[in-house]
Amino acid sequence: MSTETFTPLPEMIRALAKSAPEKIALIQDERQLSYGDLDEMMDRVAAALQREGIKPAESVAICAGTSIEYACAFLGALRAGIAVAPIAPSSTAESIVEMVADCGAKVFFLDRSVGDALAGRLSAVKATLVGLDDGAPGVPHDQFIAPTGATPAPVTITEAMPFNIIYSSGTTGTPKGIVQSFGMRFGHVARAVTMGYGPEAVTLLSTPLYSNTTLVSFFPTLGLSGTVVLMKKFDAAHYLELAQKHRATHTMLVPVQYSRLMARADFDSYDLSSFVMKFCTSAPFSAALKADVLKRWPGGLVEYFGMTEGGGTCVLVAHVYPDKLHTVGTPAPGHDIRVIDEDGRELPRGEIGELVGRSELVMSGYHNRKDQTAAATWTSPDGLAFIRTGDVGRFDADGFVELMDRKKDMIISGGFNIYPSDLEAVLRQHPDVADVAVVGVPSADWGETPVAFVVSRGSDGETLRAFANERVGKTQRISDVRLIEELPRSHIGKILKRELRDAYQR
Repeated sequence: MSTETFTPLPEMIRALAKSAPEKIALIQDERQLSYGDLDEMMDRVAAALQREGIKPAESVAICAGTSIEYACAFLGALRAGIAVAPIAPSSTAESIVEMVADCGAKVFFLDRSVGDALAGRLSAVKATLVGLDDGAPGVPHDQFIAPTGATPAPVTITEAMPFNIIYSSGTTGTPKGIVQSFGMRFGHVARAVTMGYGPEAVTLLSTPLYSNTTLVSFFPTLGLSGTVVLMKKFDAAHYLELAQKHRATHTMLVPVQYSRLMARADFDSYDLSSFVMKFCTSAPFSAALKADVLKRWPGGLVEYFGMTEGGGTCVLVAHVYPDKLHTVGTPAPGHDIRVIDEDGRELPRGEIGELVGRSELVMSGYHNRKDQTAAATWTSPDGLAFIRTGDVGRFDADGFVELMDRKKDMIISGGFNIYPSDLEAVLRQHPDVADVAVVGVPSADWGETPVAFVVSRGSDGETLRAFANERVGKTQRISDVRLIEELPRSHIGKILKRELRDAYQR
């Protein structure tokens, strides 16, 4: 199948179902679904949504844990040309209701746990409820989908049509809905050919299906006739067992998962020789951890740095550039990444500023928020539109991007810019520091001052503070160290620094 001419993902799966109907597409626990059965389930879901009067480019929403039913609902909606809004179950009940309304969903797929969490707010959901598992509210999934053998009315899918609406992980207000098109998703599949995806690929996924982190591996695997092994929840021991059992070739993990896997005393006892390529994205990935993965885990290691909004992506092929593990790599082919200052002026190589990016793989915009779409865009002097990342970094002499911090996380103390990542790197040199995050808190004397939250293996806070302050400049000194049992993280491993700031100030 050509990856040069636009082909909608549902058509790719249809072609595979015809050429290799018995090939296994999805595995979860002891369940398996062939491409032939997946294709039929997609038809039944698509026909049911058309029966409900949902038209192409309109929306449905899904809020549930990972399951084969979830995958079929997502893919079936796409076959009808309907956009999918995958919502994180960890969101507040109020946010879930607001996101379902914001995307205009006419059908809302959910599971029992989400139904329980929404118990007092279900009446506020103005969409048909479809339960994906036993005990979920609404019409049971097996009663909602069309009968066996049903086929939907054919739909012409174009590159510009919305594929999904992924909501940002905002902690206040309604998160922004990032609209990705069928063309953008096709670009992800086409790009994946160079990473070894194909008929022999077995991709083990333990991050949730509502996360773009997962979807950039999930869709290419299915579009290029591989097999996806789904985990409902990450567990390091079980992950290693599944990788060995299914002879996994590909995986997408976030840094905290790599850390937990590599820390297991029995890691080296598992046969992971089948791996071709491992991927990482979504959160800072330390050079030391990358080096450990390269040393002890067979197969290549690739780190992606980019945004769900698209624009510019950096790629670090770690096994090719082991001397650049402190970077996030170079711009992907066809991607233009630049560095700008506070006034929107482009900076030369070596200067620190905000990273902005441009490519064909870019969101259509924020759903119903033209003003915020405009605010997320930087226009170059020659009139080209770039997506603002909100990340601070610079290019080194070889063209590799060194990432500092999120712009909003930078600390301005006494007029000096302090990058939390610099202080975190110093603290990680202490053998008792298992995990660390540095945030800026208000200071009467300096405006802001750095505070470190540390998961310690034994040393007290004052010892760790003295250790760090002996190794940093005068303007960078840490004012306080708080010991904490575990850092708060999002579902894809990002440290929730706002929670730390709020906790410190209470």
